[in-house]
Amino acid sequence: MSYILSIETTTPLCSVALHKEGQLCFSCESQEDGVHGKKLTRLIEKTLNQSGIQLSQLSAIAISNGPGSYTGLRIGLATAKGLCFGLDIPLITLHTLEILAAAWEEKSSNKLLLPMLDARRMEVYATILDPRDGSTVLHTAAVILEPNTFQEIDRQMIAFGNGAMKWRETCQHSKIEFSEAHPFPEARNMGMLAFKQFEKKAYAHIVTVEPNYLKEFMGTKPKAHQN
Repeated sequence: MSYILSIETTTPLCSVALHKEGQLCFSCESQEDGVHGKKLTRLIEKTLNQSGIQLSQLSAIAISNGPGSYTGLRIGLATAKGLCFGLDIPLITLHTLEILAAAWEEKSSNKLLLPMLDARRMEVYATILDPRDGSTVLHTAAVILEPNTFQEIDRQMIAFGNGAMKWRETCQHSKIEFSEAHPFPEARNMGMLAFKQFEKKAYAHIVTVEPNYLKEFMGTKPKAHQN
């Protein structure tokens, strides 16, 4: 039986969850100022206590590894690494925007998913996914939002996440609709993504893994990925 502890610290919302075979056991979260540094370990303790699970029973740790807040990414990964070292269990890293997209309920819809996280000013971290088969239509990039951004994608899309809302008034893409649902990625939605990685033994190298800051993409505009 595999128990995986999931940690999400890439946005102002800090969350922790425990999953058993990919199914949620318990989760908790906080959005207080400085929560990542002050309360992450308390959230982990609360999650385990409420689930009745000991640290020694964990099979792996899953961490949301970016893109996102520099500070949050560093704290989250350092905590996850420390636990994995101490418990001698594997580390699983997950893509923040895929976690955000995993919360979307209408997986059978023909509409593409456009999860967007606020970066700075009119910049966001964004990707475009097809929920029907999980394929990537547009690879993750740091995108400077303009009225005609994503015009090269000629399909209906749902934009969500805290980065989407600041574009709502100026967007001129006729096929994009906006949703206020799921403003932040949450650890509760990491379970099945992490379990699939665990089954494939797709683990991160604890010593060399670094946060995915997406620095190489900063200030660039995306190009559509050709499948």
